[in-house]
Amino acid sequence: MAMSSGGTGSAVSEINVTPLIDVLLVLLIIFMVIVPVTPGGLDALIPQPPQHAQPQPPEPTTIVVQVMANRAGAATYKINEEPVPGDKLGPRLHAIYAARSEKVMFVKGDAELEYSQIAGVIDLGKAAGVDSIGVITPRSGGGR
Repeated sequence: MAMSSGGTGSAVSEINVTPLIDVLLVLLIIFMVIVPVTPGGLDALIPQPPQHAQPQPPEPTTIVVQVMANRAGAATYKINEEPVPGDKLGPRLHAIYAARSEKVMFVKGDAELEYSQIAGVIDLGKAAGVDSIGVITPRSGGGR
């Protein structure tokens, strides 16, 4: 509060706003320094046209590896209804998942097979870089 320069010496009931304006200007300068002048945008990747002339067929979104028992009791394999020999299953899974961003695989096995044969397919999938492996059972709708 300010005192008058003459008179009775009593207190003045008016607010002195000069210190408040000084504080306001200091805060304004601080906020102007903190906030960047040019805000940065989001980084975006622009899709590029394909480099090759012939279009690639779209890859199936779901990979299902079927492990079936043949008449001799040995396991036969199919990847999305395409027969694959047992010795070529690992390299085929590596080739499929090398360029895929979604690394999900489902395994469907016959009830006549031992679990170790289905676990071997799961191990081959993990070795191929598959992140998530699901097992299709007859109850989940994948049965015959």
